[in-house]
Amino acid sequence: MKIVVASENPVKLGAVKSAFNSCFNDFHVEGIEVGSGVSEQPLTDKETLIGARNRAAEARKRIHDADFWVGIEGGVQAEENGLAAFAWIVINSAGKSGEARTAAFMLPEKIAHLVAGGLELGTANDLVFRKSNSKQKEGAVGLLTQNRIDRTELYRQAVILALIPFVNPGLY
Repeated sequence: MKIVVASENPVKLGAVKSAFNSCFNDFHVEGIEVGSGVSEQPLTDKETLIGARNRAAEARKRIHDADFWVGIEGGVQAEENGLAAFAWIVINSAGKSGEARTAAFMLPEKIAHLVAGGLELGTANDLVFRKSNSKQKEGAVGLLTQNRIDRTELYRQAVILALIPFVNPGLY
């Protein structure tokens, strides 16, 4: 079984490998860098979901001979009590699609202010936490939870949820 992830980010690849491993045997995961078709830092739930859908569709256009195509897009959205961060996962296969959103968590005001000012969340994290390329490591969730939950784990659960239609074919 071949799975194409619409990213070369090791965090996203690791989350997909771990999630698929919990549901399937004998598969190969390949990453490909594709655009999302949305802004660099999606600022709404809808824009984030569109970005994940676009990534999965673009991966399928570029690599036809796969069984699954996975798009993952991180985003933020203003809520009553601040700026929430989350990601959408979209999985396409054989005319079927599965979608799931990660848990959301509130960003500290310092980071939220930087993102609202136009910075991508990963860049804002790096500035506040004095890190380098944290989005390809623990991410905001890892930094804020002191690695009790890292970005891979946050995504892994949502990838499993997006696989529900594929592991329950008689119900979907």
